[in-house]
Amino acid sequence: MRIGPYIIDPPIVLAPMAGVTDKPFRLLCRELGAGLCVSEMTTADPRLWNTPKSRARMDHDGEPGPVAVQIAGGDPQLLAVAARHNVDQGAQIIDINMGCPVKKVCNAWAGSALLQDESLVGRILEAVVAAVDVPVTLKIRTGWSREGRNALRVARLAEQAGIAALTIHGRTRDQLFAGSAEHETAAELVRCVSIPVIVNGDIDGPERAAAVLEATGAVGVMIGRAAQGRPWIFRELAAWLSRGERIPGPSPAEVLSILLRHVRSLHEFYGEYRGLRIARRHIGWYCRAHPGGEALRQKINRIDSAPGQLAALAEWFAPPAAAAA
Repeated sequence: MRIGPYIIDPPIVLAPMAGVTDKPFRLLCRELGAGLCVSEMTTADPRLWNTPKSRARMDHDGEPGPVAVQIAGGDPQLLAVAARHNVDQGAQIIDINMGCPVKKVCNAWAGSALLQDESLVGRILEAVVAAVDVPVTLKIRTGWSREGRNALRVARLAEQAGIAALTIHGRTRDQLFAGSAEHETAAELVRCVSIPVIVNGDIDGPERAAAVLEATGAVGVMIGRAAQGRPWIFRELAAWLSRGERIPGPSPAEVLSILLRHVRSLHEFYGEYRGLRIARRHIGWYCRAHPGGEALRQKINRIDSAPGQLAALAEWFAPPAAAAA
């Protein structure tokens, strides 16, 4: 999969998710097989760029390239300024968010709310593409509502503006994450525009990824919620798509190793106070499929020290023989 001058191999992308795809998680997912990881969305409002949250989101030091940063907002000129600012901070790909369905974002006339105004969509795309010398990509949904599906018209605007790749989530905004994602719209986009199309929505395993790629003709897949607590999904998908090989999932010992490294990196990146609180969310995702995972989550939520958090995880994952010794 090519985005501008960059070959994305494997063609498997970690979706931008607010509060999830921070630098520690992106580094982990790249290590475990993701071809590209997109940052959490960063605001186009320059008044907020110096907050601790924004500074953390704009930290790309040591990340393997290409570094992809998603920007969100509704003003073409502010988005253009934000794109230039993030390129100055190390971004090599700029992604424009027109897919987020969250009420807070849409009420600020950003994310998927923008799909209601195709004229504004066109002005935003043209302004951002003109502002930077790096590839600009776009993420959308199939439309604002079931009655107002306009992904094809938006894709044509993207093609005309010089967007380098388009990701489509197979739901409308009013669906949020309910029901099942459909990928027929993605197949229509592939037939009707020449820019690369990446498919997102309910892709949770190797066979599903392969089936969606075959059905749509898309060049790649984007993985979001399926990677939460399961970052090794990227190597599983890569093995299946490249070699038709289903590799085994990680052993409990490897899960513990991955989880401890992830949690330690959160402590180091954010500091103990914020890090252990952010880690609680990730720990819950790692443990939701394990017997006793809910009890561990409740225990972790009562621990207020980084060493205590790590010790509780090591104890919970310890083999029975080791635990009894």
